[in-house]
Amino acid sequence: MVGYSGGFPMLRNIPAILSPEILYSLRAMGHGDDLVIADCNFPAYSMGCKVHRLDGLSATQVLQAVLTLLPLDSFVKDPAHTMQVVGDAEATPEIFNEFQTLINDFADNPAPIATLERFAFYERAKTAFAVIQTGESRLYGNIILKKGVIPPN
Repeated sequence: MVGYSGGFPMLRNIPAILSPEILYSLRAMGHGDDLVIADCNFPAYSMGCKVHRLDGLSATQVLQAVLTLLPLDSFVKDPAHTMQVVGDAEATPEIFNEFQTLINDFADNPAPIATLERFAFYERAKTAFAVIQTGESRLYGNIILKKGVIPPN
């Protein structure tokens, strides 16, 4: 077979951890659509949207891969949200810092991450285009990203 690379991706510059189905969802999303990257405890199937599984990967690995392809919305104040810690809205789990570092390093529109109260996060997730459920075992390893636009050249 011409072009077969023995298990390597057949396209350039696409992270190999992103399945064809996830790539389809990322491409099918429109400006302003939300994507949830969720930990292993997140009630993904209860949200009512498309669920993609990446059980063997952390939320931070998936976030980095997604940010290489997905533009963050520059028309809203907060294009990324995490879930507030129940009982301590000011707490900052270490994974939040890792999420912020990845957004700063890989997003085309770096912005501070905002937080949502747990049930407000769930309500927002119910309107998402898709959820990527990871094998992330750290608590509060969930983030919502709002897709932006890629301007013409």
